[in-house]
Amino acid sequence: MLPTPVGPLALLSGSGVLVAAGFAADPMEMFVRLPHALQALPLREGDLGDAAQAVRDYLDGKIDALDGVPVEQPGTPTRQRLYEALRNVPAGTTVSYGRLAEQAGLPRTAARAAGSACAQNLVAPFVPCHRVLPSTGGYGGYYYGTRVKEWLLAHESQSGERG
Repeated sequence: MLPTPVGPLALLSGSGVLVAAGFAADPMEMFVRLPHALQALPLREGDLGDAAQAVRDYLDGKIDALDGVPVEQPGTPTRQRLYEALRNVPAGTTVSYGRLAEQAGLPRTAARAAGSACAQNLVAPFVPCHRVLPSTGGYGGYYYGTRVKEWLLAHESQSGERG
């Protein structure tokens, strides 16, 4: 568990890659969301070396620090394209669900698929679904709560202005 201004960030890794991350005091909250195949792996939690250092760097204002951490999560080829597109949304910027779909090579009308990928994201904030906003305005949903999403976006915006 790593302390952040919006609560603890728990990390789980398996086979040397991050398989779950989220703003939860108990890593079991993330473990139960993993598919059975990942639950069966020997998983490590806590301060996971490079991933933990990336979080500390991110909190210190290096807003692109999470980008290079290897992650793995299940999903169809379409879902994987959406996760890859999410990882390519630069820190300090946002996109709409429709735009995210387009960046994944899907039609803009696949905004619901983009929203579903965000809702099922197991590796937040490393796969930065907090950077996706509804085209109708507002913050939309976030698995860990709107307050956390607002803080992440504000942190990236402020740090990007300094950097």
